[in-house]
Amino acid sequence: MPYRVAVKALAVWFIILLLAVLNGGLREAFLIPKFGNASGLVLSGVLLSVLILVVAYLALPWLGERRSAQLFTIGLGWLALTLVFEFSLGLWQGKSWQVMFEAYALTGGNLWPVVLLITALAPYLAGRLRGFA
Repeated sequence: MPYRVAVKALAVWFIILLLAVLNGGLREAFLIPKFGNASGLVLSGVLLSVLILVVAYLALPWLGERRSAQLFTIGLGWLALTLVFEFSLGLWQGKSWQVMFEAYALTGGNLWPVVLLITALAPYLAGRLRGFA
């Protein structure tokens, strides 16, 4: 992948990160108090997944990649960045590995693993929607 595409993909990931943080705030401040824990988590997961797909769709022409393999590579890069960020933040906050891995179970409305899958596939799916891939 050309350097310029990698830098652009990183910039897009920072937008996704910002949206994820805002989504977390919305989840904790409004969705869970209004709809309960399980429903709030589901709504938050669905919302974040949609936001990631929309960002990928809008950013794809700017990224300048149309090949399926490169779109998969971008998505895997976003996934890797997300995992590194999540585990680094968790360790910085003093969370145990066990506690951090609990977020990866599809229980109680938690859709985080689905969000990660969407993150990895978003550039490819956006490319399909745009007729690129």
